Amino acid sequence: MQTTDTNTATAYAAALEPLLAVADAVPADRWDATSPCEGWTARDVVGHLIETQREFLTGRGVDLGPAPDVTADPAAALRAHAGRVLAAVGDPDVADAPFDGFSGPTTVGETLEQFYVWDMVPHRWDVARAAGLDAGLTDAELDRVEAGARGWGDALYTEGICVAGVDVPDDAGREARVLALLGRRA
Repeated sequence: MQTTDTNTATAYAAALEPLLAVADAVPADRWDATSPCEGWTARDVVGHLIETQREFLTGRGVDLGPAPDVTADPAAALRAHAGRVLAAVGDPDVADAPFDGFSGPTTVGETLEQFYVWDMVPHRWDVARAAGLDAGLTDAELDRVEAGARGWGDALYTEGICVAGVDVPDDAGREARVLALLGRRA
């Protein structure tokens, strides 16, 4: 497969870099710590990211090889998985492949960027929170998360996506307000 730089690969890499930095910083004894995602540990969150991205891409005919072992080393599993995703979506034939999505005709790249790359940001916060680390969310990332959350409207709260938003105090900071849209308490 020819790999070149695509907008999708660029967006994925931009979300991946800080996610990997958090994953690499998680102490071994914190991978099984409870995350803000009800019933999930930090390890489960990484497993979820890998599983959902694999399901989406392999369901569109993309060969990602065998699934990495999240149990043994979540950070290494994420790195291995992400390398395969970047190689795949760096190919314009993959990124530009059309399909009928939830809201109509789209491409693999557009969907990966609009949802799966978007999903990497709040889940980075989830892993960081479980491990007692700072997720380092930027204003630009918060803007994108908020725009996505507001853009999907009630569809965001479909089972398996996000739990209902939560109330925050009027004086809550920006990060707390945006994460509250996703049912998270910062």
